[in-house]
Amino acid sequence: MGSFSLMHWIVVLAIVLILFGAGKLPRVMGDFAKGIKAFKAGMQEGDEPGPGTAPAAQVPPPAAAASPAGSAGVADRPQERV
Repeated sequence: MGSFSLMHWIVVLAIVLILFGAGKLPRVMGDFAKGIKAFKAGMQEGDEPGPGTAPAAQVPPPAAAASPAGSAGVADRPQERV
């Protein structure tokens, strides 16, 4: 159950050719290659910030979290009606 032999790969290739046909296979592989290239480009953009980009500013906490400790959670509770 370790690795695939040459016969396994031949069977897999035959099934792929039957499913996609010989005409669609180059187009499918071309789309697959474009997807990989776009993924690699996106990964490189995420790693290296550009020279004109400033670091992201920190967002202040919501107002409910910044309230004093005595009234914390009061606004979160539903109000009772009499």
